[in-house]
Amino acid sequence: MATNLLIVESPAKAKTLKKYLGKDFEVLASYGHVRDLIPKTGAVDPDNNFAMQYETIARNSKHVDAIAKAAAEADHIYLAPDPDREGEAIAWHISELLKGKRALKGKSMQRVVFYEITESAVKEAVAHPREISIPLVNAQQARRALDYLVGFNLSPLLWRKIRPGLSAGRVQSPALRLIVERELEIEKFKSQEYWSVHLDSQKNSIPFTAKLFQYQGKKLEQLSIGSQAEYDAIHAKLVDAKLPPKVVRVEKKAKQRNPAAPFTTSTLQQEAVRKLGMTSDRTMRTAQSLYEGVDIGGQTIGLISYMRTDSVNLANEAVAEIRGYIRDNFSSEYLPGKQPAYKSKSKNAQEAHEAIRPTSILRTPDSLRDHLNIDQMRLYEMIWKRTLACQMAPARFDTVSVDIRLSSDDTLFRASGQTLVFPGFIGVYMEDVDDAEEEDSAKLPPLVEGDVLPVDKLYGEQHFTQPPPRFSEASLVKSLEEYGIGRPSTYATIISTLQAREYATLDKKRFMPTDVGRVVIKFLNEHFTRYVDYGFTAHLEDELDEVSEGKRDWIPVLEEFWKGFNKLIVDKKDVDRPGTEILEELCPKCGKPLSKRLGKRGSFIGCTGYPECDYTRSMAGEEDPGEARKELGVHPETNQPVLLLRGPYGHYVQLGEMEEGAKTKPKRVSWQKEMPLEQADLASALKLLSLPREVGIHPESGKKVIVNIGRFGPYIGHDGKFKSIPRTDSIFDIGLDRALELLAQAKTGGNTVLRTLGEHPDDKAPVEICSGRYGPYARHGKVNATLPKETSPEAITLEEALELIAAKAAKGPTGKSKTARKPAAKAKTTKAKAAAKPKATVKKTTTKTSADKPAAKKTTKAATTKAKTATKKVAAKPAAKKLAAKKTTKKAA
Repeated sequence: MATNLLIVESPAKAKTLKKYLGKDFEVLASYGHVRDLIPKTGAVDPDNNFAMQYETIARNSKHVDAIAKAAAEADHIYLAPDPDREGEAIAWHISELLKGKRALKGKSMQRVVFYEITESAVKEAVAHPREISIPLVNAQQARRALDYLVGFNLSPLLWRKIRPGLSAGRVQSPALRLIVERELEIEKFKSQEYWSVHLDSQKNSIPFTAKLFQYQGKKLEQLSIGSQAEYDAIHAKLVDAKLPPKVVRVEKKAKQRNPAAPFTTSTLQQEAVRKLGMTSDRTMRTAQSLYEGVDIGGQTIGLISYMRTDSVNLANEAVAEIRGYIRDNFSSEYLPGKQPAYKSKSKNAQEAHEAIRPTSILRTPDSLRDHLNIDQMRLYEMIWKRTLACQMAPARFDTVSVDIRLSSDDTLFRASGQTLVFPGFIGVYMEDVDDAEEEDSAKLPPLVEGDVLPVDKLYGEQHFTQPPPRFSEASLVKSLEEYGIGRPSTYATIISTLQAREYATLDKKRFMPTDVGRVVIKFLNEHFTRYVDYGFTAHLEDELDEVSEGKRDWIPVLEEFWKGFNKLIVDKKDVDRPGTEILEELCPKCGKPLSKRLGKRGSFIGCTGYPECDYTRSMAGEEDPGEARKELGVHPETNQPVLLLRGPYGHYVQLGEMEEGAKTKPKRVSWQKEMPLEQADLASALKLLSLPREVGIHPESGKKVIVNIGRFGPYIGHDGKFKSIPRTDSIFDIGLDRALELLAQAKTGGNTVLRTLGEHPDDKAPVEICSGRYGPYARHGKVNATLPKETSPEAITLEEALELIAAKAAKGPTGKSKTARKPAAKAKTTKAKAAAKPKATVKKTTTKTSADKPAAKKTTKAATTKAKTATKKVAAKPAAKKLAAKKTTKKAA
């Protein structure tokens, strides 16, 4: 029997650590957080020193029971969740739960922290445990309390004033403000014309181009030549110049570029977006799998250090290994004499002490290629290269700048170029940047002062100033970090929440605020200005950091925040509903004023006489009348006009005009999102109006197979049955064979196998990830378990899938006990079966019977008692018998 119990967050990590620590250690996973605030009003009590009411998270209750059981049998308990605020809080919550279960009497319990999962690091951490850091716990509790107070008080106000289901977050709202304000900048931006003047010349048959930078003694700025007329005047004078181009200055400089610092959480997310096209969320999930451990030929080992950090420091041992690798594999020039040092730009570094790096630089990407999936391989390779490059010598360039005079009035052209002399770190890794202007890296011929050059071409280029670019995931993360909004562990959550709430959408990998997002931020800016202020949000983060460092007490921080916030909530209960603007225009149906309003699918114009008058139309009009109505041409068969119109729910094609008093409406078909509006023409519209389209006859039924667009998008129809057409297929190109394939999927519930994860440990049957009508799910035999929204089908592991399948099997086919539906007359049968039911089924049976059937209460009392006994027995089974318990559960279900 193991005398030591080590508790970590994830089962993958537990599996790895068990191999390192041996038979004297039992290693169990908490599966993340074990407790959270009760999800109702009163969970945080500002009138009672912000007392917080916690409850065990339902999905993790069985893991808590297993931990408590193992703790009762162990002598020493080690708490080893992740090494950050969240991990410290999880350790504290586990200790509180174990105290509540009286499982710690006569036991020692300590905190263990390691930043990489290697055998030496883990054993070193276990040998030097510490106590739980209460300042870190208090900082996390304060953060959670603040988020709760904002969410539970501000969100209901948004429901009443804007629409149900909205939420406002302490960090999420300032992030949304960044996106909305950038969009407003773009909309207000007025493009300006400007011109540049260029000279093409050559020497020794090597051509080059110079740009006019000084005209008649005056240095030119970007907008100095603002029109073609100004350019024409300058061009004419330059053409008339009597002097040939002459080199009057040549300046050569040696320039060097230093490597970027090793990765922090923020820079890792930014580079993964830019270089790999991975979202922040996907990046963090992949990094987590590399940190927790990967099987590399019979040995499971963590490949990178902890991935939530603000630090750019590297351990001395790691640096020595990296420099040794450079020395052995590169020429001496690539190894700098002095070790490069980096300083964090972040005002407040997280608790982790190292940057993200490989646990050993000797594990090259090529050596791991057969053991990692695609995402893991790409991300590991990027981390490995960046870490190696950060300890290499700078890259060296020779730069040349040449001034050429074309006339006698101090009119100068300048040509610049650079040549790479020594690649240094660039030979391994080069950092990407957002929206960067291209550097002038052209090569120039050998020019010297006094050279007279020919004029091959003298010409101008027209330009227009561009608005600031919309935020990408990378640039948004960078801005959040610069403003001090949130912390590295929260960036991915912030971004996914903004999209999940439909406050912002990604268009061509750039964030655009929705109408709802705009209205929410307008409301918060007007009425809760302080709480979406970047400076206030950053200052609050600084205070929480001071709490984590033990420099500040957390209760006064909450009191100061709540005092002003609560007063605003009370004062703003009766403010006007935002998103409604009365217009001067009158309703064409009833004559009442029209208003601009926010609906479920965006803004639209409607009658103030609603619901008596139901007149509505699209928002297009004042700003862009062309988009509201566009005549594409005439239908070749009916001679009716084909119109592209914009309604409250998007654009649509309409055949013919809407005639007043007509009993039937003209034919309308929704314009599809994948069809660019700017390319709308008659041919595209006629394709849509030709729907429904017959693709052929079904070989079995002899009935038609058609494709059409319905309420929920494109679909295939046959014999009263329907199947959605995937986005990867075009409704206009799909043929009979593909249609039959999709209809066949519909017969089996639309099951498409996406991945096979491996074999189930019980019966060796395959465990698969499938795509179904309601989204991705894990399948084993007849058990289908829907994947949580935050879980990607590409990233889920076999262990995680088995957990979902086991939970689903325990609930049974419908998640409810058949016993609960049986009449009172059959209480004896109920009694007999209830005693044999596993825990989850017994609970549901008891609840349903007692709540829905009072008459049967006395009859089933004995059965309930036996059921509780059975529940205790199941809960008391040790973790080593977990699979056997799952088998019993599956049979009972």
